[in-house]
Amino acid sequence: MNRKSWLAIAVMGTLLSVSPGMHAAPRKAHVVVLGAARKVPYSKVGDPAGALQGETELRVRALVVDSAVKEWTTGDAHDVTDRSFVVRRAIKLNDSLPSEQAGDASSTKSSEGSAPSENSAGQSATGEKAGAASSVKAGDKPATGNKAPAAAKPAPSAKPKATSAAEHWVWQRGPWLLVDRVTGHIVALKLPDYDPGVSQVSWFRDYGAYCGVTASGKSLYAVVAQVAARKAVLAKKLSAFDAESHAEPVCGLPEWQREPLKVTFHPTGKEAVGFEVIPGSVVLVEEAGDEAETK
Repeated sequence: MNRKSWLAIAVMGTLLSVSPGMHAAPRKAHVVVLGAARKVPYSKVGDPAGALQGETELRVRALVVDSAVKEWTTGDAHDVTDRSFVVRRAIKLNDSLPSEQAGDASSTKSSEGSAPSENSAGQSATGEKAGAASSVKAGDKPATGNKAPAAAKPAPSAKPKATSAAEHWVWQRGPWLLVDRVTGHIVALKLPDYDPGVSQVSWFRDYGAYCGVTASGKSLYAVVAQVAARKAVLAKKLSAFDAESHAEPVCGLPEWQREPLKVTFHPTGKEAVGFEVIPGSVVLVEEAGDEAETK
């Protein structure tokens, strides 16, 4: 094999090795934003577990990913890293009874049944205009100064049906969400012993401190959870808990201290209790983002 053949093979090999990279498109960039806050009706009737006595409204914001509303949120967001943040979800729940929905459906059918009478009236009026227009012969010319007959206008369309008064929605405070600004992924956090009516989470770094209630509902615990950990970093019993009779709020917002790493809990009616938190080896692993798209 001569020198020219070897040179041609080398050039082809170089092109084949470079071509996949040349066809790779840049990674898709996601836009994640929290919309403007607005107030919605809110009460303990609609959210018996999460609302406090006397609350009448809740401030909610839309979580928007690539111009599409993915979730509703409430409260302040906390930046865990430079690309991930946590925020509490707000749930819009359908509170209509089956009987109310059935009554609404029957009223819709009755209104639809009466619609043809309006359309037939419009059609008859249109037909009269059309008949008047057809009385002018094709060969006749309109007199000077007279305008040609106007074309018949279509019957006015029915207005959109208003929202029925039977449709009833309530808002509830939901779980905490972990949001990745780079990938646009949203994950609901499963915080140990978290109770929406009791737990007020205070965030520091990737730690969340709050008063939690055990699964039996009989014990109040001081809890420190880490975003990437399945088990609580700290879980210490504070007192017994009575779900039927307890102070509101059950605990004040915990307070963090950086050095040494310490958190102080404030159960209502009791002395403040502080605990040192020993950092573990659990680290939040963030995904690299969308894979490069190929044409």
